[in-house]
Amino acid sequence: MDLNILVFVLVGFIAQMIDGALGMAYGVSSNTFLLGLGIPPAAASASVHMAEVVTTGISGYSHWKLGNVNWKLVRRLLVPGVIGGLVGAYLLTSIDGNIIKPYIAAYLLIMGGVIIYKAFTMVSHHDLNEYHGPRVSLLGLFGGFCDAIGGGGWGPVVTSTLVAHGKHPRMTIGSVNFTEFFVTLSESILFIFALNFGEYWRIILGLLIGGAIAAPIAARIAQKLPVKTLMIIVGVLIILLSLRTIYLSIY
Repeated sequence: MDLNILVFVLVGFIAQMIDGALGMAYGVSSNTFLLGLGIPPAAASASVHMAEVVTTGISGYSHWKLGNVNWKLVRRLLVPGVIGGLVGAYLLTSIDGNIIKPYIAAYLLIMGGVIIYKAFTMVSHHDLNEYHGPRVSLLGLFGGFCDAIGGGGWGPVVTSTLVAHGKHPRMTIGSVNFTEFFVTLSESILFIFALNFGEYWRIILGLLIGGAIAAPIAARIAQKLPVKTLMIIVGVLIILLSLRTIYLSIY
C-alpha cells in the first residue's frame, strides 16, 4: 500500500478515458490495473465502487433528466442488481484475496473478450424488443454479483446483453446507468462496514482526481476516435493484464 497516489490518479485517468469513449468499462479497466499493481481484490473493488458512487450518480441523474430511463426496465433490474451486488461484495470481503485473485482475473479476462466481441457485433437494431420479463431480473442479479466480485462489469454484462437481445440502445444505456448508482451505493456501504478504509484513501482519492481530470477530455475526443478500434485495443489490454495477474497468482 506504499504506492504513490499519482499512480492511482493515472489509473483513474486511463479508466475514465476508456469509459468516456466506450460508455462502459470504467470498473473493469480500473480494477484490472489495480490488481496488476498488487492491490488486494476486496480493496480494489471497494475503492473503485467508492469512486464510482459520484460518477454513477451524476450519470444516472443526467439520463433521468434527458428522458433516457425506462421505468419498467429499472424495476426489473434494481432490486436483483442490489442483491447480487451485496452478495458479491460480502463474498469478496470474506475470502482470502490471494485465493480469489486468479478467479477475478479470469472473470476480467472474459470481460475483455466481451468488449472485443461487442466491437465486432455492434449493429443497428431495427426490430426492437421492449418486453422486460423475469430473465431481465436474473441478468440484473448476475450483473450485480459480477460487478462486486470483479470491481466492475455491470455495464459490459447488463447493457451488452440487453442491447444484443434487441432492447432500445438509448433507453437501455440510460436505465442501466440509472440503476448502477443504487447497485454501486449498496456495494460501497457494505464495503465501508467490512473494510478499514483508512488504508485505501489514496486509491479512492487518486481514482476520483484522475477521473475528474479525464472526464471533460474524454467527452471531447470520444467523438473523434474510432470506437471499434478503441474497444478492440481496450479488450486486448484487459486480457493481457488479466493473464499477467493469473500467471503471477499461480506462479
